[in-house]
Amino acid sequence: MTKLRLMSNNIWNRDENTPAWAERGDDCSAEARLPNLFRIYEDTLPDVIGQQECSLKMADLMMRRFAEKEMPYTMLWGKFTPIIYRTDKFEVVDAEYRLYPVNLPGREGSFNDAASKSYSLAALRVKESGKLILFASTHLWWKSGDPGKKNYQPYSAEAREYQIRMLIARVDAWQAKYNCPAIIVGDLNSGIHSLALKAAFAAGFAHAHDLAADYRDETMGVHYCHPDRYEKLPYPRKFDSSIDHILMRGMPDGAVRRFCRYAPAYYMAASDHFPVWADIEL
Repeated sequence: MTKLRLMSNNIWNRDENTPAWAERGDDCSAEARLPNLFRIYEDTLPDVIGQQECSLKMADLMMRRFAEKEMPYTMLWGKFTPIIYRTDKFEVVDAEYRLYPVNLPGREGSFNDAASKSYSLAALRVKESGKLILFASTHLWWKSGDPGKKNYQPYSAEAREYQIRMLIARVDAWQAKYNCPAIIVGDLNSGIHSLALKAAFAAGFAHAHDLAADYRDETMGVHYCHPDRYEKLPYPRKFDSSIDHILMRGMPDGAVRRFCRYAPAYYMAASDHFPVWADIEL
């Protein structure tokens, strides 16, 4: 039985400091945030990390730090949605990266800002057992489909549903080919009752939160950390409104043991999303 820790972590695409932070003596540049982002991985030791909003600059800084610390991690680069994995635990059997389309068929509007909404997908073989898993890191469109919200854009909820269906179609094909469990992690910008999550559940995926046998974190996992300022406490909202998810299909009964988030004080100025992970046994 191999124990694995599978993580999702949106690390905030912010390479340079902002005037608002500088005025308060703070720094949100990639160089300033790296130590606390990296400390998360030292504290939790994930085996696979699906990142979102990872800029090229941050990717370079992070992989240099892994090398300096002699930690056995490498990166499958996909613009803003890379996969980082332990080379002592896994070997890559197959991998691909795809950018989601800018347009939603039949609807007006652009639904991929800065070419940042994408997915990376990998078939990973566990060296200890020879078993395979499919692991995808993704980031879906971010604006609200609610007309009452400040960041409202029509058809945003439908765009997220369209994007995750694209990913699921690829996972369908890969599961047919490799006959193994599939895991989708990422910032889906969607709550549990959204169109995107309903599409995933209808396709046979279950949430790691619901599958976890030993522990389930019930927090939302997001706090305010933006170009104007950051706040030192997470939002009080609960799991149903969370937007960072771990979805699984084909996982053996009882394999998922824990669903966890990590919100240490040192991380508050590093990103607006706290890392989330699932501990599994295969």
